Amino acid sequence: MKKANKRKGTALTVFFSVLSLIYIAPIFIIVMNSFKRKAYINRVPFEMPTEKTFAGLQNYVEGITKTNFWESLATSLFVTVASVAVILLCTSMAAWYISRRKSKFSKMFYYLCVFSMVVPFQMVMFTLSKTADTLHLGTPWGLIIVYLGFGAGLAVFMFTGFMRSVPIEIEEAAMIDGCNPLQTFFIVVLPILRPTLISVGILETMWIWNDYLLPYLILDLNRWMTIPIAIQYLKGGYGSIDWGAMMAVLVLSIIPIIAFYLSCQKYIIKGVAAGAVKG
Repeated sequence: MKKANKRKGTALTVFFSVLSLIYIAPIFIIVMNSFKRKAYINRVPFEMPTEKTFAGLQNYVEGITKTNFWESLATSLFVTVASVAVILLCTSMAAWYISRRKSKFSKMFYYLCVFSMVVPFQMVMFTLSKTADTLHLGTPWGLIIVYLGFGAGLAVFMFTGFMRSVPIEIEEAAMIDGCNPLQTFFIVVLPILRPTLISVGILETMWIWNDYLLPYLILDLNRWMTIPIAIQYLKGGYGSIDWGAMMAVLVLSIIPIIAFYLSCQKYIIKGVAAGAVKG
């Protein structure tokens, strides 16, 4: 029995190792091609750079210059950090209200949030674009409000599932000690929500940082661009693409999110499991 389990474990290890290599391969190919001369990226995309094909940092310099990379990076950082902070604050408070107030309104609000997760974005994107123009939301600050609406469904679902597993006696004890509702939330409830806060924060960060369509529809592109939009502007007319600059900027754009994910990945499973507790 032990030998069979050991063989099974070895087989699974080999399988998932091969699977992980398949997922890592595209990133490795992008990094490798970012150091090649443009003429050789299409000719020999799967070969390592040689003395003949090596371009040094030329692609990175061109990519940064052509895309105004640092301005796009600053916009992406602001939108991502601010949107995630607003989503975490608003949805955690909403989930606390839903889990503690047993009323028809709280149930309806919860089901509306859950329903929003299954509505395809393509169904609402034209109406959303028109509404954003009418309300003058074509700025990074307006985009934060839009992200709050689209990111609230998953966040409320996970926070509510976790809050229903937390004994209400903890909050009652805080109120007996003189805490008002706001003090109870920020001093008692918010620290308890830490595993789910981190998990939701990671998931929302990865979504917002890599999102292309929503900023493209909302932002005034003459003034602001996020990194995914700036990368698309490396495509010229008649299908021409500056592959060298595009590969270089792609590498620069994935470094922050990969570093963030690797530093926080241990919290994801813990937070998801905590938010999946049956209420």
